[in-house]
Amino acid sequence: MAQVQYYGTGRRKTSIARVRLVPGKGDIIINKQSLEDYFGKKTLEMIVKQPLALTNTEGRFDVIAKVEGGGFTGQAGAIRLGITRALLKVDQEMRPILKRAGFLTRDPRMKERKKYGLQGARRAPQFSKR
Repeated sequence: MAQVQYYGTGRRKTSIARVRLVPGKGDIIINKQSLEDYFGKKTLEMIVKQPLALTNTEGRFDVIAKVEGGGFTGQAGAIRLGITRALLKVDQEMRPILKRAGFLTRDPRMKERKKYGLQGARRAPQFSKR
């Protein structure tokens, strides 16, 4: 019998996460590593688990995520958005809870590009009158 799977894609800064929810006992695997091994920081682990904890689905699904690009914080945010979108495919009733927590909104903040004539995005060369 085919196993039911729910997919969600999350993005944050330059990170892209492809998340798969599979009925299971609550394991979280990121790039073929456990959550604790991949991130190592409790705050990042908490960010990833937030949508599951909020909807009381922590022990119901195994999370399998493939994430690339960016740093650890951006990757954690991308995984959180991916899990949230996959949970909406599981049950549309969770939408108001997740929306109130702000998990459905993709964070649009990106690094600003460097402009010519400047030393950074906004940093100008030092000005001297004489």
